[in-house]
Amino acid sequence: MGINSQKDIEANLQIGPTSEGMVRIFIEADGVEVPMDFYPDEAEEIAEEIRAAAAQARTVKR
Repeated sequence: MGINSQKDIEANLQIGPTSEGMVRIFIEADGVEVPMDFYPDEAEEIAEEIRAAAAQARTVKR
């Protein structure tokens, strides 16, 4: 499965700080839970990548 492959899967996404000072991205789908913890600097890099992808997606003609 690549970035452009579409799948009909529902997932729950939660993002928030942990009590340990990390940023957690938590994904749950089909009974599978995936907690991913990042240092704040890493989380900011991920946020920048998401913003850049959103800007690029806006340029795609539909």
